[in-house]
Amino acid sequence: MENYGIVLILMAVVIGLSAWSEKIKIPYPVVLVIGGVILGCIPSMPPVEIDPEIVLLLFLPPLLYDAAFNISFKSFRNNLNTISTLAIGLVFLTAAGIAVLTYYIIPGMTWSLSFVLGSILAATDAVAAISITKNLGLSHTTTTILEGESLINDASALVAYRFAVAAVAGSGFVLWKAGLIFWLLIIGGVGIGIVMSKVLGFVLRSSRHSHLAVLSFLLLAPFVTYLIAEMAHVSGVIAVVTMGLGISRLSSRVFPDFIKTQSKTIWDIVGFLLNGLIFILLGLELPVVLKTIDNSLILPYIGYAFLITIVALLIRMVRIFMQRRNLERAYHSKKGKIAEDALLSIQECLIISWSGMRGIVSLAMAIGLPKFAESGVPFPMRSTIIFLATIVVLITIVGQGLILPVIVKRNTVNDQTR
Repeated sequence: MENYGIVLILMAVVIGLSAWSEKIKIPYPVVLVIGGVILGCIPSMPPVEIDPEIVLLLFLPPLLYDAAFNISFKSFRNNLNTISTLAIGLVFLTAAGIAVLTYYIIPGMTWSLSFVLGSILAATDAVAAISITKNLGLSHTTTTILEGESLINDASALVAYRFAVAAVAGSGFVLWKAGLIFWLLIIGGVGIGIVMSKVLGFVLRSSRHSHLAVLSFLLLAPFVTYLIAEMAHVSGVIAVVTMGLGISRLSSRVFPDFIKTQSKTIWDIVGFLLNGLIFILLGLELPVVLKTIDNSLILPYIGYAFLITIVALLIRMVRIFMQRRNLERAYHSKKGKIAEDALLSIQECLIISWSGMRGIVSLAMAIGLPKFAESGVPFPMRSTIIFLATIVVLITIVGQGLILPVIVKRNTVNDQTR
């Protein structure tokens, strides 16, 4: 009952702070994170610890499904080259870059532990970026790339994370085997997503005269799909995204307008509450994590977190501008089948680069680290990794979140002038 009351209080705080953020013209994710930190520092406030399994099951499927359902399939396909580059290649590149940095600057870090931290912080959270840039006039291409990246990069990061943790826990790491398992997880996720979209499509067509049944099935679908995929040991993230894209195409042909309107309203409310809880939980987690770190190490670790943030941002920026050049070469050579609207302007590259914030998935992976290795000894530097991940997440959301609207306003490119 106590937890139930805390959840209700947090929801009320989310709604109140979100409304207040509009008045003070500060992006609501930033306000909610800061509000969460303040709440967590209140002595009478019971500690709120995030259960990583609950995060991955409760928050991830509906948010991924909603984004996949609403994304333009044509635009997603046209920008698939850039999306896959960011969501797969950049994830592993960022993990490696952070690993190299932390191995050499943080005392006690081994290569395997450095790659654990790198994989935790490799995936970006476009929920924060899109929430912050909402109504600021982002080009359709920019929005599609950010949303498309977030639909896939969680799967890449989770795979890298599992292999890195296994290496620390005592299992060996073989590159070709890791690559094979990665693609099997992706292909398996796509397969289950396609099957579930066909099954759900049949169910929705059969019950389309009962709009309550249709809406209920749509709400249950992402959770069921994610669970089935995870039970089959393939990517639940990719399964939900694939299913969402399939149902989106079906809805445009089958669903009447009033069901589309009701569905959008429901998902807007669900998304608003889940996003709000995510950001305030991120803030609430800081006081909990602080208790696990020696006071003398807090300032040095915050400095390390700033360096990690800068390196991750630089890697992202370099890779995105390289992608811009690659797209232009492929377009002019006529060999890469690159559409003109898939090309990136300098302004779009700057916005996409600065939108690389970390979020709830990174924090869930950090907190989900096992407490003991296979040998029974405590997982090395577990508290350090959790603390660094938490600080990086907060820095990116608050720091980049406050600057991102300024960058967007100065570099906005309308679709008509691209």
